Amino acid sequence: MKQTKTAIVSVINDLVTDQRVDRACRTLIKSGYDVLLIGRILPQSLKIGKRAYSTKRMKLFFNQGPLFYLEYQIRLFFFLLFNKPQLLYANDLDTLLPNYLISRLKSTKLIYDSHELFCEVPELIENPGKRKIWKALEKYLFPRLQNIITVNQSIANIYQEEYHKKLYIVRNIPIPRPIRLQLTRKELSLPIDKKIIILQGAGINIDRGAEELVQAMKYIDNALLLIVGSGDVIEKLKEMRIELKLEEKVMITGKVPYEQLANYTRIADLGLSMDKDTNLNYRYSLPNKLFDYIHASIPILASPLVEISRIINDYQIGTIIKSHQPKHIAQAINSSFSNQEQYALWKKNLIIAQQDLSWEKEEQQLLYCIDHA
Repeated sequence: MKQTKTAIVSVINDLVTDQRVDRACRTLIKSGYDVLLIGRILPQSLKIGKRAYSTKRMKLFFNQGPLFYLEYQIRLFFFLLFNKPQLLYANDLDTLLPNYLISRLKSTKLIYDSHELFCEVPELIENPGKRKIWKALEKYLFPRLQNIITVNQSIANIYQEEYHKKLYIVRNIPIPRPIRLQLTRKELSLPIDKKIIILQGAGINIDRGAEELVQAMKYIDNALLLIVGSGDVIEKLKEMRIELKLEEKVMITGKVPYEQLANYTRIADLGLSMDKDTNLNYRYSLPNKLFDYIHASIPILASPLVEISRIINDYQIGTIIKSHQPKHIAQAINSSFSNQEQYALWKKNLIIAQQDLSWEKEEQQLLYCIDHA
C-alpha cells in the first residue's frame, strides 16, 4: 500500500484571506500531498470556509510585539516537532526559523516562499533595532536554503545578488474559480448609477496611497470609492470619510471572505493599486490585487512601481499616475472614464492579459519546485 505524503504549510496570519498560500496548498495536493495549513486565530478572525486541505489555527496569549513573535516561533517549533510531514513549506521570514530547525533535525524537505522583501517593509525600516534582528536571521538562514520561491523577478534579482542563490518565481496570479452566488450591485448595497472604483487588499497600510485617494474623491463626481480589506489606516480612512463629508462617495467594508471580495471586484469599473515608492519592498511589489483586477476584466489605475507598471504598460490595460497629489489622482480617474475609446481598448486588452497571465501557466514553476525539493 502506497504511503500518503504529508506537507505542513506555515503562515503567521489567520488563514482567511491569503490567496497565495491557498494556491500553494492546492498545488501541493496536485503533487500528491495531504496538506495541513497552520496559522493563528485572532479575536476578530472570520470563519474559514470549506477547503480542500486541513487547517489549524493556534490561539496565542500574545497578538503583537516581541512576545507574540517569540510565542509563535516556539509554538510552531513544537507543533512541527511532534508531527512527521515529508515536506515543510514556510511562508515568509516570520515562519522560517522553526521550519528550518525541524528540517535539519528531521532531514525533512523544506520550501521557503518569500512573499516580499521582508526586511524592507516600512514597519522594520522605521524600527532599526527590529530590522537588525530580522536581517541577522535572514542572513543566517537564506544561504542555507535550497528551495526558495518569490513573487517576481525584481525581488528574485535582489536576493540572488545578496545571497547568490537561485530562486523560483511564482507570481500572485489567481486560480480561476466561479462565483457560486453572483450578487448584483443592489444586493451588495452599491449604487447602480455610479462608477465603482475599488481599492482592495489585506495590507491597506501607511504609504499605500489610501489617504490621498479618499481626498481625491472630493474632485470626482458620479463615482463611489469602494475600499475592501484591512490594514493600519482603515480607522483613519473612516474618520476622513466623515470629516470630508464623503459618506456618499466612499464606502469601507473591512475584511470580507474571498467570495464576497470577488463579487465586489467583478462589478467594479476601475481597480486601484496606489502604493508609494517609499521603500524597496513597495517599489518591487506585485500584489494579488493587480491580477484579481485583470481576471475580473477591470482596467487599472496604479502608481509608478516597477513590476506593476511593466504589466500595465506591456498589455495596455490601464494608466499610471505621476504623483499622489489628490487632484492629480482625481484627474487620472476622471480621464479614465471620460475617454471611452481608450477605456474600451483597455477592456479588450484585458482578455489578452488574462490568457497570458494564467495560473495554469504560472503553476508549472511551483510544481517543478515541489517535485524537485
